[in-house]
Amino acid sequence: MGQGQQERVRTSLAGAVSEEISASLGPVDAELERRYPGDPGTRQPVHTVYVPGDAFAADTVRSWGDQALAALDEHAPDAASFAAVLGLDETLAEPVHARVRAKLEREPIEDLRVDFEDGYGPRPDAEEDEAAARAARLITEAYENGTAAPYMGIRMKCMEAPVRDRGIRTLDIFLTGLIESGGLPAGLVLTLPKVTYPEQVTAMVRLLDAFEKAHALEPGRIGFEIQIETSQSILATDGTATVARMIQAAEGRATGLHYGTFDYSACLGVSAAYQAGDHPAADHAKAVMQVAAAGTGVRVSDGSTNVLPVGTTEHVHDAWRLHHGLTRRALARAYYQGWDMHPGHLPTRYAAVFAFYREGFEPAAARLARYASRTAGDIMDEPATAKALSGYLLRGLDCGALDIAEVTGLTGLSRTGLEGFAVPRRADLTASGQ
Repeated sequence: MGQGQQERVRTSLAGAVSEEISASLGPVDAELERRYPGDPGTRQPVHTVYVPGDAFAADTVRSWGDQALAALDEHAPDAASFAAVLGLDETLAEPVHARVRAKLEREPIEDLRVDFEDGYGPRPDAEEDEAAARAARLITEAYENGTAAPYMGIRMKCMEAPVRDRGIRTLDIFLTGLIESGGLPAGLVLTLPKVTYPEQVTAMVRLLDAFEKAHALEPGRIGFEIQIETSQSILATDGTATVARMIQAAEGRATGLHYGTFDYSACLGVSAAYQAGDHPAADHAKAVMQVAAAGTGVRVSDGSTNVLPVGTTEHVHDAWRLHHGLTRRALARAYYQGWDMHPGHLPTRYAAVFAFYREGFEPAAARLARYASRTAGDIMDEPATAKALSGYLLRGLDCGALDIAEVTGLTGLSRTGLEGFAVPRRADLTASGQ
């Protein structure tokens, strides 16, 4: 073959075959884009704190931080003692302890839900009306004066008949209060509890649609979390995964699936002593939630522990070890969010999260740097792995476990560069053979 000549590539199929196949799969392509848009690329809080509607106050966020710091001072006053309680590697003791204290001083709560459901209970209508209006007023003020958590909102009562009207009214009062006080905050989050049928999700969508139209808001502006607390929300009577149908029923408004540890366990008949996030029943429910939510842009959250770190130092240490262990277990299973029910849970929440990201930081950064520079190493990573590595580093940055300077120093990537790997378009992955 002469210089500059190329061997002619031979094919057997006419171009029309490819065109026909593409035309036949057009509806599937559109369905994939609609149903599985991928992660939104926004920050996911590491926890949600629930505060009863009558207990929520203007200083709640700061008060929880101060109480958590006081617990550290009393029961683990230095890095060595805190690390010893939790079994942290000695190389992590100082950086984790320092970052936990800094977090509690700067941003003790990442996501707060004013609770009008189980944590509040039935009240006279006038009392709940006032509490809902008060919650709107305090949250508005918190965002205005810079004392708000990044995400805040309410958990209303569910869509079941006995409490449906009350839940709708509370939500209406709360949202109307926000609108009249200046508008809906960017960090607004709503939680719909005890969802059993997709039709209840549809009802929530219709409710929010009506509110948006009443105030000339952009359609779809208000999203909500779906709380999974019943066996029927996992498996329907026809054998299908109800939770997957719930995500679709939300019509793009669902932002999260939150596991309700105790309601779900009780629904299955699990004895009170064994109702915990690491029970096999809990693992099954969360695994189904995780698979149903994968690729949809809906995040999954673990539940809570009811063992509070209060009382003697011995009991506090036992509760801390339990909470820390459950949190680490959840992180390893890719449940990056959970519930915290007491200020004493904050030190171990952040200790577990920070240790998780810091101990894996250097290996993850090195792998991503090799991938980004196309440098050969002992692991052959693919686009999907690069997505996981960059997502891991971004979550560490968002919560305060990592600093952008150290991440950039090891990866050579800015935050924008990390985001480019973390949230690729579906077509990018497909073109790479994934």
